Amino acid sequence: MRTGSEPATARSALRARLWLCVWGLIWTAFGTAVFALVGRPGWAVACGVLLLIVTVDLAMIVRHIRQGPHYQPGRDVPPYQPVDDDGRRAPRLPRRGPSYPRPPRHRHP
Repeated sequence: MRTGSEPATARSALRARLWLCVWGLIWTAFGTAVFALVGRPGWAVACGVLLLIVTVDLAMIVRHIRQGPHYQPGRDVPPYQPVDDDGRRAPRLPRRGPSYPRPPRHRHP
């Protein structure tokens, strides 16, 4: 059901990003090695920089996946209700599907 709050409650496809990063990691490592062996240092450095960027992105994705359902909720967790500017939650819309328990609120220390 579309509620109009999709940009505020969107979820990231972290597992898809994980596999795309692994694919990029393989290709940049391969490119760095091949260009270094062929004698193209400029291209090897470019692939090495991309390898570093992909490695950092992969580490961030794994970190977010390991943080649990707050960052990667499962299919049984409904979307979060958007918060108004004054801190109150928006009124709930009637549901037409099965009812789910509310996800735990994340509180920062």
